[in-house]
Amino acid sequence: MMASLQWWQRGLVGLSLLVLVFLYVPIVILVMFSFNDSAVTSFPLSGFTLRWYQQFLANGQMLTALANSLIVATFATLVSVTVGVTAALALDRYSFSGKRLFSNAILLPLSLPGIVTGIAMLNFYKQIGIPQSLTAVVIGHATALLGVVVSQVMARLAKLNRRLLEASADLGATPFETFYRVVLPNIRASILGSALLCFTLSFDEIPVTYFLTGREVTLPIYIYSTLRRGITPEINAVGSVIVAVSFVLVVLSVTMLRDKPQSR
Repeated sequence: MMASLQWWQRGLVGLSLLVLVFLYVPIVILVMFSFNDSAVTSFPLSGFTLRWYQQFLANGQMLTALANSLIVATFATLVSVTVGVTAALALDRYSFSGKRLFSNAILLPLSLPGIVTGIAMLNFYKQIGIPQSLTAVVIGHATALLGVVVSQVMARLAKLNRRLLEASADLGATPFETFYRVVLPNIRASILGSALLCFTLSFDEIPVTYFLTGREVTLPIYIYSTLRRGITPEINAVGSVIVAVSFVLVVLSVTMLRDKPQSR
C-alpha cells in the first residue's frame, strides 16, 4: 500500500510514525525502569525485579495519596455525570432564553488551560468561603469535566429517533417512563464512556488540583512534590500502574462511545 502513495504522502506517514514513537517510547522506558534491579534510572538494565512495586505498596504516604485520588475521581465523576446528563437533556429538549450562552458556559472549561481554571476557582472559593480541601478539588474537577459529559451525551441525543419519544407518549408512558425505557438505553453507552473518561482525567489532573488542594494531596501532586529529589524507581512503579489503569479506562471509554453498526 505504501508503494501506491506519492512521496509527500509517504513523508506524512513517516512523520506521523515518528511523532507516535516520540510520544510512546518514554512510556515504554518508564515501564522498563520500574522492573529494573537498580536504583539508578539509566541504561543498561541490570536485571528484573518487583521490589519497587513492593516499596510502592509499603509506602503509607503514597497509598494515602492514591486513595485521595480515587476518592476525588469517583465523586467528581458522579457529580459531573449527574449534572452533565441533566444539562444535556435540558439543552436537547427545551428552548429557553440564554440557551446558547448556557451551552457555551458549560463547554468553556474544556478550552481553558488548567492553570487558568485553577486560579479562577481558587479566587472564587476564597470569596464564598470554601477552604482548600479535597471537597474543593472535587467541585473543581466536576466543573472542569462537565463539558465532557454534556458534549458526549448531546451527540447521542442528536442521533435519537424522535418518533420513538412520540410513540412512547402516544402509548401512555409518563415522561419518566419514556426516559427510562427509550432515552436511557440510547444514551447509556455515552454516559458510561464519558464517565470513564472523566475518571481518568480527574485521576491524572494536576493544575486545578494544585491550587485547590489543602494538606491532603492526591497522587499526581505527591509525585510532583517528590520530583525535587529526582525520579526514583518507586515513582516509575506507580507511574506504570497509572499508565496501565489509564490505558484500560480510555480503551473502555472509546469502545463505549463508538457507534455500533445497526442490524438490518
